[in-house]
Amino acid sequence: MKKILLSAFLFVTVISGFAEDGSRLWLRGNDNPGKVTNVISGRGVKNTKTVKIACEELQNSGIGKDIRLVEDKDMTADSYRITVDDNAITLQASSDIGMMYGAYALLRQKAIGEVHSELSAPTFSLRMLNHWDNLDLSVERGYAGNSIFKWEEIDKKGKMSDELTARLTQYARANASIGINATVLNNVNASPKILSDEYLQKVSAIADVLRPYGITVYLSANFASPKVLGGLDTADPLDAQVQQWWKDKAKEIYKQISDFGGFLVKANSEGQPGPGDYGRSHAEGANMLAEALAPHGGKVIWRCFVYGNHKGEDRVMQAISEFNNTDGKFLPNVILQAKNGPLDFQPREPYAPIFDFIKQTPMAAELQITQEYLGQSRHLVFLAPMWQEFFSFVSPKSLTMVAGVANIGDDANWCGHHFSQANWYAFGRMAWNPYLTSNEIAEEWLRQTFCNDSAFVEPMKRLMTDSHEACVNYMMPLGLHHIFKADHHYGAEPDGNQAHFPMEWRPVYYHKADKQGIGYNRSTHGGTGATQQYREPYRSLYDNVNTCPEEYLLWFHHLPWTYKMKSGRTLWDEMCHLYNKGVDEVTTYPGRWENVRQYVDDQRWAEVNDRITHQVENAKEWRNICLGYFGGFAE
Repeated sequence: MKKILLSAFLFVTVISGFAEDGSRLWLRGNDNPGKVTNVISGRGVKNTKTVKIACEELQNSGIGKDIRLVEDKDMTADSYRITVDDNAITLQASSDIGMMYGAYALLRQKAIGEVHSELSAPTFSLRMLNHWDNLDLSVERGYAGNSIFKWEEIDKKGKMSDELTARLTQYARANASIGINATVLNNVNASPKILSDEYLQKVSAIADVLRPYGITVYLSANFASPKVLGGLDTADPLDAQVQQWWKDKAKEIYKQISDFGGFLVKANSEGQPGPGDYGRSHAEGANMLAEALAPHGGKVIWRCFVYGNHKGEDRVMQAISEFNNTDGKFLPNVILQAKNGPLDFQPREPYAPIFDFIKQTPMAAELQITQEYLGQSRHLVFLAPMWQEFFSFVSPKSLTMVAGVANIGDDANWCGHHFSQANWYAFGRMAWNPYLTSNEIAEEWLRQTFCNDSAFVEPMKRLMTDSHEACVNYMMPLGLHHIFKADHHYGAEPDGNQAHFPMEWRPVYYHKADKQGIGYNRSTHGGTGATQQYREPYRSLYDNVNTCPEEYLLWFHHLPWTYKMKSGRTLWDEMCHLYNKGVDEVTTYPGRWENVRQYVDDQRWAEVNDRITHQVENAKEWRNICLGYFGGFAE
């Protein structure tokens, strides 16, 4: 057995020089490692770039015991086993990526407590970030600055600036530390230019940086690319020239990026081109791309967030209408990706029934890490409880992969709000193990990101795990939804009825408040019948106003203001109670943050304090606007 000695990597020198501006995320444990740990490579462990990175991390960990790396071909892909005895630690894996994940698990263990034996394997084979980044460096629904993918800092030959290399290495390291293994570099509202020769050179350069960290690059593809880039008259998926164009493009991509993951496609939704433009089905469109990618091992991830093609139909029902009679007709390398709820990443939604509907095609759950409808990066809202709620309805075993719409930008702290980093972290941890609890994830993140003192961790953990419910209460309790300002989705606009927006974007379309009551009737009792898209027991549970859970009540039912709630209050009084409860909760945030000031550096404490002070004022604004507007009907 031999000891592997490595030179320092760029990311070590870059990270160690930063002040407490949040740029180090949850990876602060290696800053002062103390004594260098002895790492010994066993038989079969190859000295790849990935293994070198894992060794470098372990050497700087200061764990204190010898660490032996052992190849174990009987283990599943990406999994690792840590065995701790009196004299040494043994890290086993079947691959170099598994070794890396085990190394980061050891760093996490050391940062939050005692190093211990552990066997771990990911639940999902694909754990993906979806960046909604545009080629002009803007980020759709991004609240942390511009895109981290600085295309102008990569020349025509694929040479990347040192600054960009350092930043993307930090990005890769952070993702690898929580098990994320795939990333889509560009917006689902895709520019065809991303598939041009100019940009593929740049994509290849980014892939080279991410590859040693086990991260595979995907691209969002515009379905009309053969027309825009190829000069064809059509993008019809059944046209032979179109099919050949995509096959040639796939060969071109894989020649430059041998491990390219494939395409993410948004088609025939919100004005995007797709197979429906030619009278073709989603299956025909996806399969055409799948045939082009299949010889190279690539995948097509086809989004099910499709609406606007069924005039007059309840928007939450349109995904199933679009994909009716297509299940089982997709090629094996197609994955259907559906948002967690049937509408659009609302603060609370029932799960999307398309997860019940699709049974023969691999499915992916799309979660939104960026807080488009949850106060953006101005509010402290921890999203793990919301995702935990989703997985209580949709079994992780029924899914092939999970994707998260990234909240990452070029701000120094990556996410705009220091506590928004916790949502990136939580997504990665739940993509690896969706059975982790919100409490467990919050505690891990707090101990690694700030400090290990329980006097800090316990009160902040309670604040984090209660924050999602507080947000729902001061924004849209009892199943209310989509009453945001229409143009930017920040702030309340319950009176929104702008003629220049489609009806299904207008708040009044969803709450339907009038003198008789409030709520969207989706039951079979005079409503749209959306409840019938759910499996039992939820179909009957949601359809019956007497059994519908109150957190979804106004999602499925239009009820009079005097309707008696379980609390004994009327519906109107319950709404007032919950709006006030949400505000009361966040009003405690400044004082609770003040109480832990001694545990936080001055810069991060001040920046978080500014955010939560603003959050309190915005929560009050939500309450006052909504109760003022709805009170005009109820009182």
